[in-house]
Amino acid sequence: MPNAVAVVRVQSTAIRERIRRALLVLGAVVLVVVLGSGCGRYDSLVEADQNAAAKWADLDAALQRRADLVPNLVAVVKGAANHEEETLTRVVEARASATQTKLSEEDLVDPVKVAAFQKAQGELSGALSKLLVIQEAYPDLKANQLFHDLAVELEGTENRILRAREEYNGAARQYNAALLKIGGLVVNRVTGKSFNPRVYFTAAAGAQAVPAVSF
Repeated sequence: MPNAVAVVRVQSTAIRERIRRALLVLGAVVLVVVLGSGCGRYDSLVEADQNAAAKWADLDAALQRRADLVPNLVAVVKGAANHEEETLTRVVEARASATQTKLSEEDLVDPVKVAAFQKAQGELSGALSKLLVIQEAYPDLKANQLFHDLAVELEGTENRILRAREEYNGAARQYNAALLKIGGLVVNRVTGKSFNPRVYFTAAAGAQAVPAVSF
């Protein structure tokens, strides 16, 4: 009997050891799966964030293109419509404000900074709208080929801004949605909230679109 008990004990120990090893293997498999899934979600968030960053760069370039057109446009209008000092001053001041109000990549998650940037851009858009309208009162300006070319280029730039804004908001929306899903929330918690929702870029309230100019 003692020998039988010893055999049972040995067998029981062997069984427990097999179970322990099986649990270790299972735990290792689960850990690999979890880590692999987490890495995949992290990479997806990074990719979505980088896509939004690229779209923002396109929008920022279009806004800068518009600002670059202003000095030449103002100079042409000033030469043909020297009685429009107030309108010209507003355009120059709005351009200065728009070019001085900058957004870094980190600022795109700050609603206050984005709102200030949008406001400055909206004021420039509105001032340019009023500037182009005055050509109706000045036949010489309306017939000026350089003014015509600049106005057409400005109109095209405004269309680029509109498309770039839509594309950025779409990319930001996809990124924000991924961040709010369970996988995104888990990754963000594990990484110490290294991802933050992006603020959408919209036209400032009351901003006017630059009108099409007919000659």
